[in-house]
Amino acid sequence: MEDEQAESTGHGMILKAPAATVPFEARIATSGAGIVFELHGLDSKGESMVVLRHEMARREQGDYLDLFEKISHTFGTRLPRNRQGGEPPSFTASYRVLLDRNITPQVWYGYGDPAVTRVPAERTGDGDWYYLFVTSNDAPNSFPILRSRTLDRWELSGFVFPEGKKPSWAEDGLNVSDYWAPEMHMAGDQFLVCFAAREKGGSLAIGLARSSRPEGPFEGDDAPLVGGGVIDPHLFVDRDGRTFLFWKEDTNDVWPSLLSAFLSDHAEMAEALFPLPEDQRTASLALTIWPWVRTLEPMERFLVQQVLIEAVVSDFSGFRQRLRALLEGQVAEDTRQAINHILTALRTPVYAQEFDPQTRCLIGDRTVVLENDQDWEAHLIEGIWVVEHSGRFYMFYSGNDFSTPEYGTGVAVAPSPLGPYRKIANPLLRSTRQWAGPGHPSVATGPDGAPWLFLHAFHPGEAGYKKFRALLAVPLSFDRENVTVR
Repeated sequence: MEDEQAESTGHGMILKAPAATVPFEARIATSGAGIVFELHGLDSKGESMVVLRHEMARREQGDYLDLFEKISHTFGTRLPRNRQGGEPPSFTASYRVLLDRNITPQVWYGYGDPAVTRVPAERTGDGDWYYLFVTSNDAPNSFPILRSRTLDRWELSGFVFPEGKKPSWAEDGLNVSDYWAPEMHMAGDQFLVCFAAREKGGSLAIGLARSSRPEGPFEGDDAPLVGGGVIDPHLFVDRDGRTFLFWKEDTNDVWPSLLSAFLSDHAEMAEALFPLPEDQRTASLALTIWPWVRTLEPMERFLVQQVLIEAVVSDFSGFRQRLRALLEGQVAEDTRQAINHILTALRTPVYAQEFDPQTRCLIGDRTVVLENDQDWEAHLIEGIWVVEHSGRFYMFYSGNDFSTPEYGTGVAVAPSPLGPYRKIANPLLRSTRQWAGPGHPSVATGPDGAPWLFLHAFHPGEAGYKKFRALLAVPLSFDRENVTVR
């Protein structure tokens, strides 16, 4: 079906939707660093054929949001979540603002996925310090290292991988590399950093780097520790000295592509999967442009499919039920397999496995310790951090789409590091009027000697991939089966 939809010309691609769907024809051509997007179809009332021509000078998330906002107004597709109005969040929290501006132009994207570690004087030789490691995406210097004595003043002390010193196995380059979610932990006489990066020509993987000092220099391992589309590693050391690695299987980009390909081959099923007219049009657009979308780099492919993702997430449990219902009819075996692959990818498992910090190898078998199964989490959970307190183990994590106000932070409690974990019913932290998408938590002892939770958040109306994220904190209080903000 895809080959029949796509026609290449000297100026780009001409893409046509199958006749059984809302009719679209797209003409897409590159223009320098951007693209020219021309779309033909019925107007939002379904009364007449119209044409929209839109030129994009760049291909970042905001540029695609502009494009799909115009498409929504013209053709009646779903309006991107970040371009919708609505009431401001009613949730309130006393977030403490630690960093709300870039302290140096060498840090490109702020302080996303913040991992804070308190390193005592006996390990630094220079008094107690808080060290902060953050995501750098495709910046030339990967993983900024900042430090502070009191959390109110910060200084840049280096990078895990300065320009030209990336791991040999990982991609490097603007709009190509993805360096995410670094954490530093003390392990014996060394400091270990675990992180996610994209393998050359491949999927996301988990890597390790080590140093004798918290500010480096760090030496990366020659190969990833875990591969195959995984992110957000977390190292936890229990009271007995056993170390565990936690990570998330990254299906964020998998299921949207599986769904787009499925719709491209089975356009007639779009109406059954999406009851709302705006989402039926969105699905028709997605299947029309899929032959082009599948040629893009992974993150750009994810950005182009954002509105289709939001159509699914707006009624996530209902969508899964409708997708399962397709299996109850008479469907071909290859169609049945495609549906099952999508259903599997809609789950985000978090794994844990024992880890030997001396050999830097995993031990035994991995265990699934958490999955997305709460309504507020929707299609994903991520950003894991485990804390032991009074014999109980508390897993902090984030759920939902990081670039929307629905992103939040939850907690699960277990009697052992490997579970079983019981989720606390409601998110611990959500968006407020002042801060959007609080998430990817880490926990360290605060200046008052009590545990603090550190997390990132966007300024309202400015959420998105590669957008600035501030560093916030809240003090925590634990009881046996619950966690609250002090």
